[in-house]
Amino acid sequence: MEVTVHIPDDSASHMREADGDLARCALEEFKQQRITKPELRRLLGFGILWKLDGFLKAHGVYEDYTLEDFEQERAALKSLGF
Repeated sequence: MEVTVHIPDDSASHMREADGDLARCALEEFKQQRITKPELRRLLGFGILWKLDGFLKAHGVYEDYTLEDFEQERAALKSLGF
């Protein structure tokens, strides 16, 4: 399988300087919001989203989750009958 991921030029230059540690560099690019979560998942080769979530959690990276996010999810679940 071949996967093509567009990486912004500034991020690509940072990654070239990473001395082969793609995971560390990609994680840093994600933290700096220079690549998206789907891009990070593809770069690291995680086929399943929950594996990426586990990787992020293991490296102390947590997503912002506000009360508004919770209320939106709760309303969506309620509309589905849950």
